[in-house]
Amino acid sequence: MSTHIALFFRLYNPLRIYGVFRFLLTIFLLIKRKEHFLGVRPLSPPMLLGIIQQLGTSFIKLSQVLATRTDFFDAAYIHELRKLHDQIPQMSPKDFQTVFKRAFGNGAIFVEFEHEAMASASIGQVHRATLAVDNQQVAVKLRRNAIAFMVTQDIRILSFFHHLFRPLFSDYTRNSVESVLEAFATMILQEVDMARELENLEHFRGVYATTQVRFPVPYPEYSCADALVMSFEEGYRFDDRAHLQKLDISFHDLMEKLVMFYTEQMLVKGYFHADPHPGNLLVNRQGELILLDFGMVTRIPRRIRIATIQLVKSAYERNYENLVSAARKLGIITEDAPADELQDLAEQIFDIFDDNSLNASSMQQLATDLLGSMKQMPFKLPQETIYIMRASAIVEGLGTTYIENFNGIKDILPILKQNLSRALEKENVVGKLLKEGRQFPMTLLKVQKIVDQMYDDEFTVRLNREDKLQLLDAVKSYLRQMLISVILIVSGLFVLDSSLRHALPAGVLLMLAGILKALRLR
Repeated sequence: MSTHIALFFRLYNPLRIYGVFRFLLTIFLLIKRKEHFLGVRPLSPPMLLGIIQQLGTSFIKLSQVLATRTDFFDAAYIHELRKLHDQIPQMSPKDFQTVFKRAFGNGAIFVEFEHEAMASASIGQVHRATLAVDNQQVAVKLRRNAIAFMVTQDIRILSFFHHLFRPLFSDYTRNSVESVLEAFATMILQEVDMARELENLEHFRGVYATTQVRFPVPYPEYSCADALVMSFEEGYRFDDRAHLQKLDISFHDLMEKLVMFYTEQMLVKGYFHADPHPGNLLVNRQGELILLDFGMVTRIPRRIRIATIQLVKSAYERNYENLVSAARKLGIITEDAPADELQDLAEQIFDIFDDNSLNASSMQQLATDLLGSMKQMPFKLPQETIYIMRASAIVEGLGTTYIENFNGIKDILPILKQNLSRALEKENVVGKLLKEGRQFPMTLLKVQKIVDQMYDDEFTVRLNREDKLQLLDAVKSYLRQMLISVILIVSGLFVLDSSLRHALPAGVLLMLAGILKALRLR
């Protein structure tokens, strides 16, 4: 408890809160292409990088996601954001002992446990150990002490500023930065829970059991929210060219396995490993492909997969109507998006997917061009589609490491096309039809009753007087408190921008008071 109290005061330190404000305001202003907000200008790329590093784990993780959005930022900002990494020193001995004892008690399940971590990142660290029951070597992923509390508080702070800045954004798209923040919040809260990662690993092993990819074997009986115990997998990183070239394996076969695996994820199953960097892909001496780290796993709904395919197909065929229809299904645009801007966007996309352009492009260039075409417009791709494009670009980059002239357009797209029919297969609806058939008579009676009431002007939603008064009082109270919060924050900004004596502490205190009041409303 004392650790959480100390962390709370550190996380809600007025200067740190102001740092979060400047970080998010910069992000919002850059995406909206505004020069300032109430006189406050965006941070320069180096200053933005510095603030992110000071703010810690949550903001480094968020910025790594933002670094994939070339439709959001100029090249200078993308360059700085891509410098971020979350490799940090391992936990202190005190924190390690706290987490280890909470997860394993006296550690009797191990005959050997290496206290020096093999790898250490912002969420957790990995140790090699040997189980007492069968002398099996295992990898143990330990969650950093209090990281879940820290991330939860950061999400609350981010949510507050998100609601504060939301009016700055266009109504023509549902996929601007707010969707990224929402997806990120969901993802990182899963990532700091080792029990959730265990579920992801077990699900991957089941869904992709027939693929030519190897997964660690989990030990659920020894795992918990603080620790994940799994088999220790020997192998070399996929990008470790020096070691892999010494093995008697076919890199063409290896790349085909990798491409087929991600095709299965992206187009067919929709259960997607969202962090496919080379450190999470190993190759063992037998030439088996091994996938690690299941903290960042997401589901890509079938409607998103189908709409993405339709978008690419209509762009290639230069079909304007189908392109707009697919874009609406993806949430790139809304029904009231201006026709002239839609036409401009379509023409740019048609140019990108022109045969001559595709022949000269790489998958990375295709993704960059597609995102760049949206940079000056109020239209943004959904985060699920960004994950697909990012994975495709990473796979292409791995291919170029070993295969001369490997090209994502030339070598990956044909495999994707071969599997389109599987992706477009209709879902099995027999069970759904039988269920609906049994419920149909009752459903029909309910529909008839509602229609009759609407026809007779009798269809109303009723609240008793007490409920009405309670609802009105709650709304009035919420709006009153929110107004006070906004006034305090804006007053703090003006004080900070003034030449008054003690302007910095006074302004920060006013802003902090406003933020705390707003957080109490949630």
